[in-house]
Amino acid sequence: MPTEHNNYCNGEWVASESGETFAVTNPAAETEVVGQLQYSTENDAKWAVEAAADAQQAWADTPGPERGQILRKAGSIASERKAELVETLVAEEGKTHSEASGEVQRSIDILFYYAEKARDHGGSIKPASSAGAEIRAKTEPVGVAGLITPWNYPSAIPAWKLAPALATGNTAVLKPASQAPLSAKKLVECLDEAGLPDGVVNFVTGSGSTIGGVLAAHEDIDAISFTGSASTGDVVYQDAAADQKRVQLEMGGKNPTVVMPSADLDEAVDIVGVGAFGTTGQSCTATSRAIVHEAVHDEFLDRMVEYAETLDIGPGRADPDMGPHVSESELEVTQEYVDVARAEGATLETGGETLDGGVHESGHFVEPTVFSDVVSEMRIAQEEVFGPVLSVIEVGDFEEAVAVANDTDYGLSASIVSEDAEEINTFVDQVESGVVKINEKTTGLELHVPFGGMKGSSNELYREQGDAGLEFYTTTKTVYANR
Repeated sequence: MPTEHNNYCNGEWVASESGETFAVTNPAAETEVVGQLQYSTENDAKWAVEAAADAQQAWADTPGPERGQILRKAGSIASERKAELVETLVAEEGKTHSEASGEVQRSIDILFYYAEKARDHGGSIKPASSAGAEIRAKTEPVGVAGLITPWNYPSAIPAWKLAPALATGNTAVLKPASQAPLSAKKLVECLDEAGLPDGVVNFVTGSGSTIGGVLAAHEDIDAISFTGSASTGDVVYQDAAADQKRVQLEMGGKNPTVVMPSADLDEAVDIVGVGAFGTTGQSCTATSRAIVHEAVHDEFLDRMVEYAETLDIGPGRADPDMGPHVSESELEVTQEYVDVARAEGATLETGGETLDGGVHESGHFVEPTVFSDVVSEMRIAQEEVFGPVLSVIEVGDFEEAVAVANDTDYGLSASIVSEDAEEINTFVDQVESGVVKINEKTTGLELHVPFGGMKGSSNELYREQGDAGLEFYTTTKTVYANR
């Protein structure tokens, strides 16, 4: 019998008032139920918000080093439970064991990082114009944060929202994606075990429109941090704007890698391949477009097809090169885009087929897919495809490559593979992207530097991670003192 998992409100693990649950299944074997989660109501969400609001002032008054000590202890507990957390992530989201292990370690590192940041985040002193006077800028928590997180990084993204919020004295209500909520629950368990006071973090599962709607509209929520699709982000932003909540949005991407003639093609293929097919292409920073100079296009394409066809695809527990889609619906969307691309005139070079039989029998598996003869006007080159689908676009020169890279509504991550310093520097200056990489894949982020997108990938007001991650959760009070 699958374990039933409760919400976490005001320091207690409690069932929803609805009395209903929903099943979380293994993407590699849909008949395997990983757990039963609460199908929460608006009242459940409101109770969580009220608990967070009641706990906020006491948590804000808790000294920063003490808050950091709890985060540090939670990180240690997560480290001790790492094998369990990895297994949970593989089972509910489908990542390979190696990918899941890296993500869980990132979550642990984030807890430790912001534990130290909590020690010295309080403000600054500036010189005054008059002798004997003092001016200081005092940072204070925003208040109560509503955190809405996606399924594709179900451990790391909750960690990088929760940790800076808690470090700076905010309380939080966390609503994870229903496809993969257990990894976030495990993080909350670690915080609970570390001694987090009641009400400081609250965890509620269920319908995104129901729970997310309460968080966006509730008068006691002061800030909303959302990661997910652009369409849902737009709704969250509009709902939160009614009472001028602080809002942080991180949304989709259509990420390009430009490959120039000076590139080492073996390196370029590996960079693009890992970026496109790692995590089954289910990353907002995944490489979706390879924009390749005509001088190396044909050779690059041949090698890219060979790369895709050598990948081992299977259940994450076996640690293959690529795991399944998270759900049947996500797999269907990928297949729809394969059909759209072919109808538009793109050439299917390899992949695009659903896998079944053997280890693939009851999972959501698809072959890594490479299209050629793609032009920028096609939907396959414009719309986010959250799966292992790569469009190869041929260009005549560097200027065209940059123009094609920028010819999209998104601007999250972009990279260039080149040994030409002028090309590299110009690309960094001209590409419309919040993350720019040189001779690296578009995926993969450092936790101590800002992360966020441009254009339709973000509302561009606040960045996440590093010191920038603290700014969203704090406001500044300027104090003038005559002595």
